[in-house]
Amino acid sequence: MAMRLFLIYVVVELAVIVALTATIGFGSTLLVLLATFVVGLALAGSQVKRHIRRLQAGLTAATVQGVAADSVLVALGTVLVVIPGPASTVLGALLLLPPTRAAARPLVTAIAARRIPVVAAGGIYDGRGIAAAFAVRGCN
Repeated sequence: MAMRLFLIYVVVELAVIVALTATIGFGSTLLVLLATFVVGLALAGSQVKRHIRRLQAGLTAATVQGVAADSVLVALGTVLVVIPGPASTVLGALLLLPPTRAAARPLVTAIAARRIPVVAAGGIYDGRGIAAAFAVRGCN
């Protein structure tokens, strides 16, 4: 599975670079790649600092879920910006913008809700009911 994802990544990045080179030329493509990388790093640095300040300001029970989803999106966006290639850099930069993160937050929350069992008083709630601590998926 990981090899397929890597192959898809390489094909998409190469297709974008070839299309960009055919459209604006080799030299301009290099400048665009460098510019998107620098702008993405600057955006990542500012968003990481902003997010750390938000975490240091304190969390309430109402804001924990949003902050956790934002943490995942900021981390993913930063990694995508650092990975070479125009498609991943643009996707990472989009994830670092606050309005885009707000739009992606419900998706991250839904994915996390399906994958992570919720701890409840007296046991663990895994979507099927309260289960003993060792009877949850993969723990028996």
